[in-house]
Amino acid sequence: MDLFSPLTVGDLDLANRVVMAPLTRLRSGMDAVPGAIVAEHYAQRASHGMIISEGVFPSAESRAYMGQPGIVTDEQVEGWRAVADAVHAQDGLIVMQLMHSGRVSHTDITGTDRIVSASAIAIDGEVRTPDGKKPFPVPHALTTDELAQVREEFVAAATRAIAAGMDGVELHSANGYLLHQFLSPDSNRRTDAYGGSPEARAKFVIEVATAVAEAVGAGRVGIRISPAHNIQGVLETDDDDVRATYGALMEGLAPLGLAYLSLLHAEPAGAFVQALRARFEGVFIANSGFGKLTTKEEANGLIERREADAVAVGRASIANPDLVARWQGGHPENEPNPATFYAPGAEGYTDYPSLPAA
Repeated sequence: MDLFSPLTVGDLDLANRVVMAPLTRLRSGMDAVPGAIVAEHYAQRASHGMIISEGVFPSAESRAYMGQPGIVTDEQVEGWRAVADAVHAQDGLIVMQLMHSGRVSHTDITGTDRIVSASAIAIDGEVRTPDGKKPFPVPHALTTDELAQVREEFVAAATRAIAAGMDGVELHSANGYLLHQFLSPDSNRRTDAYGGSPEARAKFVIEVATAVAEAVGAGRVGIRISPAHNIQGVLETDDDDVRATYGALMEGLAPLGLAYLSLLHAEPAGAFVQALRARFEGVFIANSGFGKLTTKEEANGLIERREADAVAVGRASIANPDLVARWQGGHPENEPNPATFYAPGAEGYTDYPSLPAA
């Protein structure tokens, strides 16, 4: 078994185990509609075993960034339909990552009258708005009734994604966004059924996953987590609490039979991560780091040692649309250009060269 062997992930049959990680690229404009350039970008990378899209917002209130795509309006749905069609025309698979920003945003970005989170605690820092950098606002702490509404927004977004032709959805419960905000005792200070203990903090994430799986089928639903990543103000620094929280999360997710667990951690082969994998009891996609280049040797080692079923690759997938062919054939790789990661236009997005045709 190696990177280039096939893998069944829930309802999906992957040709190889190189997964394109979800990558924020901000190419969808003010209307948040993915256009032809987005479809071209993903279609270029269709030889990956599976593509996981950039984070897509399920409601206006959940938008994190200008240029981020949504799955709220009919126009956005049609934009994603064109993306899915383009990827499928190249025999690829694409899963949509559903991402609620929670407090990682500003009303100047969302156009709404509030920002929301698990608790009314602002991130210490500044956010880039259309009018320049501003302090992160104090979010509104979602009420129990409002949590039900947010859960249904995830369900509606997942339903729209599948209707648009996407092969599945991934719930973004990592990197400091809303679902992750519920998991951390630093950002979740609630005293109701959704806060306090590790089990209570995991409750909302489990409820969202359960509802989405019931709506579109568990075999088309994955989830992404990043325990102790300590990013965007979501701090998880107590090792015992981290083990208890994510253990409770796995206990709640395991019976659902989700398609996969994608886990971002610096030590994917370590005892902590492997224990979570065992408790999940399903396909495990490893991602070894945030902001560093995953190498072929590292990725293949995880597969050959059976420490992961597949590997999510970020920066190398940005720079190499034909990454699988390059890795399989031992060809040199293009170098990613960080200056163009979040810039508009084709540069650094659709203009990375592929290998010459044989």
